Amino acid sequence: MGRSNRLQRRGGVALSATALALSLGACASSSSSGGATAPATTALAGTASSAAPVSATDSASASPSAPTGPPLVIGASVSLTGDFADSGKAVQRGYQLWADQVNAKGGVLGRPVTVKIVDDASSPTQVVSNYQNLINRDKVDLVFGPFSSLLTVPASQVAKRYGYSFLEPAGGGPAVFAQNLGNLFFVQPAPVVKSGEIFADWVLSLPAAQRPKTAAYTELDDPFASPIAEDVRAKFEAAGIKTVYKQVYPAETQDFSAIMAKVVAAAPDVLVGGTQNEDAYAQVKTLVQLKFSPKFMFLSNGANSPLEFPSKVGATNTAGIMSAGDWFPGSTATGSADFTTAYIKAYGGTADTIDNSTAEAYACGQLIEALAAKIGKIDNASIITALHQGTWPTLLGDLSWGPNGAPSGSFNLIQWQGGKLVPVFPPANAQANPVFPKPNWGG
Repeated sequence: MGRSNRLQRRGGVALSATALALSLGACASSSSSGGATAPATTALAGTASSAAPVSATDSASASPSAPTGPPLVIGASVSLTGDFADSGKAVQRGYQLWADQVNAKGGVLGRPVTVKIVDDASSPTQVVSNYQNLINRDKVDLVFGPFSSLLTVPASQVAKRYGYSFLEPAGGGPAVFAQNLGNLFFVQPAPVVKSGEIFADWVLSLPAAQRPKTAAYTELDDPFASPIAEDVRAKFEAAGIKTVYKQVYPAETQDFSAIMAKVVAAAPDVLVGGTQNEDAYAQVKTLVQLKFSPKFMFLSNGANSPLEFPSKVGATNTAGIMSAGDWFPGSTATGSADFTTAYIKAYGGTADTIDNSTAEAYACGQLIEALAAKIGKIDNASIITALHQGTWPTLLGDLSWGPNGAPSGSFNLIQWQGGKLVPVFPPANAQANPVFPKPNWGG
């Protein structure tokens, strides 16, 4: 789950309600890595019809272990322009970085990986054309998915029609899994709407005397925000945590003073926000103005942006706020250290500025690499069969899927501590102990 912008509002373009709902299902992120650009080794094009593939092996060609077999061509439609461009470019970086890394190690079963990326302009119509062209005209061996549920739904249907496996890093909304496509695999630990469960699990793991007694819920009227808070509410109420306030607000809400004043009046021990970005920032800033700091605070999105959140709410006001995520700097999961080193070498920056969408896309490649090593071949039918069996190690953790492509794991609980996001639960992934009660505003 990306740590950055979930609600895509690029260039003032207004999406339809349906399109917006689907696009948010990506649980991916806008670029938190600044202006990183793609190395010259990736195939790029405005549309599939004008793409000219460039092997991702160019930078590894001088290596003694350079692959020599026939190319393994992987096609992907990615949003390099349009509403999802920032996040799409983060996905692009993940695909190409994995290709460069695996080629430096000898490729996949001795075959050099060529990544053919075409721009879908963030358009559901274009994404269909792109995958049809990649499969029927370009005869790619495999395909990887685009960014967002909006694009994943039609794209996955094309892949299914032609018998292709569909590993996709950024389409985790309910509409994706409602298709019940056996060829689809969402490469994140869990479906988007389950991201709040890790917070509920942690709270309910506390001794009874330390748990919150009352809770308030502020929820954006959005299919990838409100359901997260409602999931937490159901668990809390079942455990005896009393709901003292709940408010669902429309997407156009900008002034949160009235809503948060009612939160203050209810004085909950825990505030759960089913949020995207701007509303999360506004809630925090309003609570700071009202001088009310709950003992526990969870925001489904907004707070998981390592760069934007402190800049929007003030760095000293982040302390103790919790959210959910998958990959994190310093992770000891399979290949994470190598991924981090390779990313910084290729694009600069630090581990803290790596967009999770890049890690999620990279994990798609890791799965292909692991499949090849385990079953000794790479074809779509074998990929589909194998991924429905057992668990598969990636830098996001060990992944497994149900029959509809929904992953069966859980996210990490992350918390702002010392000006950074750190994983605090479950204990196996924690880099620090959870801090509670939440420090007052200003640190």
